[in-house]
Amino acid sequence: MATTAELFEEPFVADEYIERLAWRTPGGGSRGGEAFDPKRLLEEFVNHIQELQVMDERIQRKVEKLEQQCQKEAKEFAKKVQELQKSNQVAFQHFQELDEHISYVATKVCHLGDQLEGVNTPRQRAVEAQKLMKYFNEFLDGELKSDVFTNSEKIKEAADIIQKLHLIAQELPFDRFSEVKSKIASKYHDLECQLIQEFTSAQRRGEISRMREVAAVLLHFKGYSHCVDVYIKQCQEGAFLRNDVFEDAAILCQRVNKQVGEVFSNPETVLAKLIQNIFEVKLQSYVKDQLEEHRKSDAEQYLKNLYDLYTRTTNLSSKLMEFNLGTDKQTFLSKLIKSIFISYLENYIEVEIGYLKSRSAMILQRYYDSKNHQKRSIGTGGIQDLKERIRQRTNLPLGPSIDTHGETFLSQEVVVNLLQETKQAFERCHRLSDPSDLPKNAFRIFSMLVEFLCTEHIDYALETGLAGIPSSDSKNANLYFLDVVHQANTIFHLFDKQFNDHLMPLISSSPKLSECLQKKKDIIEQMEVKLDMGIDRTLNCMIGQMKHILAAEQKKTDFKPEDENNVLIQYTNACVKVCSYVRKQVEKIRKSMDGKNVDTVLMELGVRFHRLIYEHLQQYSYSCMGGMLAICDVAEYRKCAKDFKIALVLQLFDTLHALCNLLVVAPDNLKQVCSGEQLANLDKNILHSFVQLRVDYRSARLARHFS
Repeated sequence: MATTAELFEEPFVADEYIERLAWRTPGGGSRGGEAFDPKRLLEEFVNHIQELQVMDERIQRKVEKLEQQCQKEAKEFAKKVQELQKSNQVAFQHFQELDEHISYVATKVCHLGDQLEGVNTPRQRAVEAQKLMKYFNEFLDGELKSDVFTNSEKIKEAADIIQKLHLIAQELPFDRFSEVKSKIASKYHDLECQLIQEFTSAQRRGEISRMREVAAVLLHFKGYSHCVDVYIKQCQEGAFLRNDVFEDAAILCQRVNKQVGEVFSNPETVLAKLIQNIFEVKLQSYVKDQLEEHRKSDAEQYLKNLYDLYTRTTNLSSKLMEFNLGTDKQTFLSKLIKSIFISYLENYIEVEIGYLKSRSAMILQRYYDSKNHQKRSIGTGGIQDLKERIRQRTNLPLGPSIDTHGETFLSQEVVVNLLQETKQAFERCHRLSDPSDLPKNAFRIFSMLVEFLCTEHIDYALETGLAGIPSSDSKNANLYFLDVVHQANTIFHLFDKQFNDHLMPLISSSPKLSECLQKKKDIIEQMEVKLDMGIDRTLNCMIGQMKHILAAEQKKTDFKPEDENNVLIQYTNACVKVCSYVRKQVEKIRKSMDGKNVDTVLMELGVRFHRLIYEHLQQYSYSCMGGMLAICDVAEYRKCAKDFKIALVLQLFDTLHALCNLLVVAPDNLKQVCSGEQLANLDKNILHSFVQLRVDYRSARLARHFS
């Protein structure tokens, strides 16, 4: 059975149990082999089953015995619990009786205590009154004999007594008790001075407990506020030794905030008084010294100092907000800041505008001086307006053209300086302006930027550039207005960025927003009109340059050569030079413009270029070989037109190329060519005008085929 017990190992698995049993039996095992003895294994299994049955019966008897024992113990335990419950009920009843008895006794004791207090309180008052009368008699006799007045260690008790006597003395008639009232007041004052002196000494020694004790006694004296003043004064001794008064103030308040709660019963009042003293004495004096030095002599430094000092003061105020200063600490600190800066903030915007105006004018003047340029006044009204309207409509050069030698009079450095000055002005305006005045002040700064950047610099450059554009019939003209367009465009992007980044946050929720947007829109429209006018004149000049090239280089014999057989098929010299010029202008336009403006200007130039070539070809008559040369020229012009990357321009030159085919096509094929895809929709007069350019047009055969 011991062996069998060993086979019952946890966790029990029947298959493994049988396997282990077979393995232990000689000749057993599931793998078989030569030594395998099934009879012996069967015998072993039968014996083992019998053993298991015996073991099962034994265990079953043991389980039954344990169950009987468990049932017996459960009955005994239940009986014991019932007895305990009965005992508990009895004990609970005893506790209730005891609680009622205690309540009854407590009621009697409270009643007795009230009776004793009713007897004892008048007695204590009488005793206290007797003592006060005794001390009053000493003042009345003029000789203080009591130990409480002569012993310096009992100053606390003396202070309590003299404070009460002082209150009593206030009620006595002056004519009979003037002398004693004077003596009590004198002693009151002496003790008050002693207590303040004791507090001062304790503060210097760093004895917090003694300071708290003396402050508690002084709390009922008139001199308590003087005690607070002494504390505040001594706190600041040696606290402002560095150059950074704001950092020193923050550190001092942090240190006092930890200490003041241990000393005074009203720490928030004491800390608030310390902060008020720092602002009204230390900070106000420091701010005045820093600002008054530059207020009249150096506006730039004055504004920088004002912005820096106000910022640092408000930052200090933010740090102090974490302390307990009473119910409305935000208003308290705001009033302190206002008391320091009110005289400087009242006229801040006037100083800002005055400085910005003079600084901007100086930046512009310094730039024009560096160019040795005397800025001319742009005429307005009367004759000048009439001239301008005529020039806009006719492009006539009224008055002499100004030679600027290619100078655009636009400087990105100047623009950056103006924008930087304005950016700083916006930042100061945001910080220093009253919230109600902020949009109005920001608009004034924006108006200064518009005046000096847009009007005095960009608009002046556009006017000068317009005056510098030569007439369309000028030869070898310097068409630099596109450079003006390019720089003006770049500058205005910078202007627009500052408008969105620095002005919009200041006016976004005020009525000034619409006013600023309208002002910006007006200035943009004014500039766009002048840019459009200048670009139009520049395109006219480009066409004029092409006309000069064609007039100088194109010969009549190009399209009607004397010897038709010895002409090499190629494009003419005039075509080469015109295409070279056009490609340079296209590249320049792409560099000068951006966005859709590039396509708009290129399309306009392309249309004018096509019209020029079309009208130019109409001036000549063409032989058969000359017509081939014309087709070669137009093919080169069409290749040049591809650089425009404008579908309309390319289509125009495709049509022109098809028209040139009418110069060389056989008379019998004229009708077929004219009805082709590219020419079918053209006016018959246009087709006829090209056919008329042929030298053989007069022949009856050609006229008959075209009619």
